[in-house]
Amino acid sequence: MTEQAILANYSGAARWSFGDSPVLADELLQLVLDGQKTATCGSYTAYQQEKGPAIGDYNVILNGRGEPACVIRTLSLKLIRYCDVSAEMAALEGEGDKSLAFWRQGHREFFTREGTFSSQMWLVFEEFELVEVL
Repeated sequence: MTEQAILANYSGAARWSFGDSPVLADELLQLVLDGQKTATCGSYTAYQQEKGPAIGDYNVILNGRGEPACVIRTLSLKLIRYCDVSAEMAALEGEGDKSLAFWRQGHREFFTREGTFSSQMWLVFEEFELVEVL
């Protein structure tokens, strides 16, 4: 089946990339493809502005060049404060050494660039499954 035929099955799916740069998009995408990353999070503010996913939604994940690379499906969503993210949750994001310390450093930098960082900020934590590789 061609990529176009696969994408036709997900015509209503949101299309987006991880991170905030082409390099980070490719790095995080590779973690998904390798089975290391099964979760992500974003600020609640961004979730509201972008009409984030609902449980059961399919999402087409783009690489750093904006090209469709895979399809994921949202399995769960949890509203949680940055300061309350657990080591288990951080590990599901699959980044670095999968530690909470690594997660906190990287996400603090990301949310600071976004202009939303606070240790008390609300996050939407999403667990997902890889459905198709394109």
